[in-house]
Amino acid sequence: MNFTELVRDVYQKIENIEDRGEMASYIPELAKVDPTNFGVHISTLDQIHFGVGDCYDKFSIQSIAKVLALILAYRIVGDQIWNRVGVEPSGTPFNSLVQLEVEKGIPRNPFLNAGAIVVCDILLSNLKHPKEDFIAFVRNISQNETLDYSGTIAQSEKEVGYRNVALCNFIKSFGQIDNEPSDVLDFYYDLCSLKMSCKDLSELFLFLANNGLGVHNNESILTESQSKRINALMQTCGFYDESGEFAFKVGLPGKSGVGGGIIAVHPDQYAIAVWSPKLNKKGNSYRGMKFLEEFTTRSELSIF
Repeated sequence: MNFTELVRDVYQKIENIEDRGEMASYIPELAKVDPTNFGVHISTLDQIHFGVGDCYDKFSIQSIAKVLALILAYRIVGDQIWNRVGVEPSGTPFNSLVQLEVEKGIPRNPFLNAGAIVVCDILLSNLKHPKEDFIAFVRNISQNETLDYSGTIAQSEKEVGYRNVALCNFIKSFGQIDNEPSDVLDFYYDLCSLKMSCKDLSELFLFLANNGLGVHNNESILTESQSKRINALMQTCGFYDESGEFAFKVGLPGKSGVGGGIIAVHPDQYAIAVWSPKLNKKGNSYRGMKFLEEFTTRSELSIF
C-alpha cells in the first residue's frame, strides 16, 4: 500500500469539497482559529512519516487528550479504574448529565466530559504534581519536549465551563469525586488545552498500533491487553453519539476533539491524524470524518 500517494490523493479530493461544518464558537479561543486549516499526517510502523497541508501547525487537541489521561490513570491504578468509569457507548452528547442521575454518578465511559473529569480526579489523587507529571508523561511517550498546554485556551474554557462545573459537582454529590471540584476542573481544562500538530499526534499514538510498545525504544507504555482495551474504547466511544457512524464508515479506533482534530489507529499498521476546525452537528471535524471515510474505503483496510 502506497500510503503517501493515497494520503495526498484523498487530501486533494476532500480539500475541494464544501466544508459545511461550524466552528466550536462556545469556546472563545477556538472560534479565533482559521477555519480553512486542513492538515493530515500518517506515521506507520515500517517508518513512513508523511504529511500534507497544515500538518505541522499546532492546535488544541481538546478531547483527544482524554485518551492520554486514561492511559496514564490505567497505568497507575490498573483495572480498578473500571470501578469509577464504565466502558459503554453513551448515545448522548459529550457534555450530557442525563445518565448520571440513573447511574449514580458513574460516567458511561471515560471519553465523555463526565468520564474524563473522573479520570482527572484519579490522577489528582495519585500524582504529586498532576499538571507537571502529566505533561512529562506525554513528552516521554512521544519523545517530544515541545509539547505543552495553552494557558490562554485553558482560561477561555474555564470562563465558559458552566456545564462542566455542573457535571463535576453532580458527580461529587454521589461521592464519586474525591478531590475539590475546582481543583479537578482546573486540571481538566489544562488537559484539554494541550497543543499538538497532526505530525505530533500521529507519532505519539503509534504505540497503540504497536501493542502498547513505544516505537522509539520498544518500552512498554501499556501491556498488550491494556492497549487492546484502549483501542476498543476508542472504537466504541471515541466519537460520542457518532461513534457507531464512525465505526460503520471508517472502521478504525479513533478519538476526536472539538478543536477539529481526529486521531485514528490501525493496529499493526499506522496512526493517522487529521485536523480541520469546522465541526459537524455531533461535534466532530466535518472534513476530518470525510477524509478518513474516503481513506479507509480506498485503502480497503480497516479492523473489520
